[in-house]
Amino acid sequence: MSAIASPTAAPVIADAAVSASKPAKPAKKRGPLHYVGVAVSAALLMFVAIVALLVVAIPAATGSTPYTVLTSSMEPKYPAGTLVVIKPVSADSIGVGDVITYQLKSGEPEVVTHRVIAVNSAVGGERTFTTQGDNNDIADAAPVREVQVRGELWYAVPFIGWVNNVINGGTRAVIVPIAAVILFGYAGWMFVGSALERRRKRREAEAAAQA
Repeated sequence: MSAIASPTAAPVIADAAVSASKPAKPAKKRGPLHYVGVAVSAALLMFVAIVALLVVAIPAATGSTPYTVLTSSMEPKYPAGTLVVIKPVSADSIGVGDVITYQLKSGEPEVVTHRVIAVNSAVGGERTFTTQGDNNDIADAAPVREVQVRGELWYAVPFIGWVNNVINGGTRAVIVPIAAVILFGYAGWMFVGSALERRRKRREAEAAAQA
């Protein structure tokens, strides 16, 4: 008696499921205008910072006073629009060749910035100064007394004087805090944006490595 073999079921081959990894999103390319904008923004930020430093911070820290040259009397070295920062000095230290700022009349706000061309001794030992603009043909009419002198030229920056006029007086109390907030805000935005960009690139690199 022959044994009857029961048919065996054909082996079922299961297809392995292949999970297709999602391709990493390509990084967004930045055009040249983006980099131009970044460069312009950085330049403006630096300009505002330098102006604030020269016009506000340094004079305030040293007790100096910024003035704006309004006429051509001190050309060519100090043309109209030049910012001159005047530091307080003793009248005894002022000599021929120094540039000083003095009141036209003692106690009044109107001032002139001219060069000393002679030092004189008045009655009673008080020194007086003969001044003249570098671009003027004759000396100033009246000698300058010690009490009129506001100080001696410390440093000068061309063209920034017009900016000083805009932010002078009561306007400065409003503009300076606003400029400070803008500067710190912009710096913070640049820092956060840079950190987020680095984080995004790191995640894309990790995703590409796991693919």
